[in-house]
Amino acid sequence: MPIATKYLFIVSMDVTKEKEALFNEVYDTEHVPLLLKVPGIRAVTRWKTEPAAFNLAGERKLLDGGSEPNYVALYELDSPDVLLSKEWAAAAEKGRWPAEVRPFTSNRRHVVRKMI
Repeated sequence: MPIATKYLFIVSMDVTKEKEALFNEVYDTEHVPLLLKVPGIRAVTRWKTEPAAFNLAGERKLLDGGSEPNYVALYELDSPDVLLSKEWAAAAEKGRWPAEVRPFTSNRRHVVRKMI
């Protein structure tokens, strides 16, 4: 689907194996719905690394993600200022995410990208 905004907030992370099912449940049923209520958040899509391969200069290259986080969420934003709003701060701390999921995540990365 086409991206409808000029900004993406990209959140990447790993989660411990024993909490992976809870991570996905809470992310899909609580965390994303809460953040989608924040003014200025237009859409959220989640991604997981999928092992693959490609050919480059006649050589097969494995695409396994290496040290990159396994999970990625793309938040379409009206503006990076959304991330500083009181609504964002409140939504990010609701539900089971802060206490039951976040402590079991690692290799976390956050970045905002602007469409060019």
